[in-house]
Amino acid sequence: MNRLALFAPLAVFLVLSIFLFKGLDRDPTELPSALVGEAFPVFTLPALNDGRLLSEQDLKSQVTLVNVWATWCFACRIEHPMLNQLADQGVAIVGINYKDQDAKAQSWLEQRGNPYQFNIVDAQGSLGFDLGVTGAPETYLVDAQGIIQYRRVGVVDQRVWDDEFKVLYEQLVGKEK
Repeated sequence: MNRLALFAPLAVFLVLSIFLFKGLDRDPTELPSALVGEAFPVFTLPALNDGRLLSEQDLKSQVTLVNVWATWCFACRIEHPMLNQLADQGVAIVGINYKDQDAKAQSWLEQRGNPYQFNIVDAQGSLGFDLGVTGAPETYLVDAQGIIQYRRVGVVDQRVWDDEFKVLYEQLVGKEK
């Protein structure tokens, strides 16, 4: 019995080592989303610029990137020039201004450019909660029927666009025509 007890720490070490080693292969920015393949959550929230009420119906009719952003988000500052570039190339982008202040958000867009067709004000984070947002930035690729096709946690830069979004976006736009 005493000899067996001597091997217990070794067994625990081996099991823990295997568990941690398997985690090395995982991409920390790739978080599974139960919403991929599902309809964009139902919501009714105001638009940033004019306060008109928006809903999930406003996301239908075209393939859209839905970008969760905030002025308090440092990574959003890094991502923003790429979003401007994509918008200049004709990519439809809708913003969700997440847990932010309207005046700060409007000033941000005036200073840095506005790539968004419109911005949804999610001051309380209710839409973010329904989407499973873990923080900003997050970007969702939504098809013309309002179905979430892809989710990205973190900055969308040129490499991420080319490697993760571009082919799927172009396929969805092709189906739309």
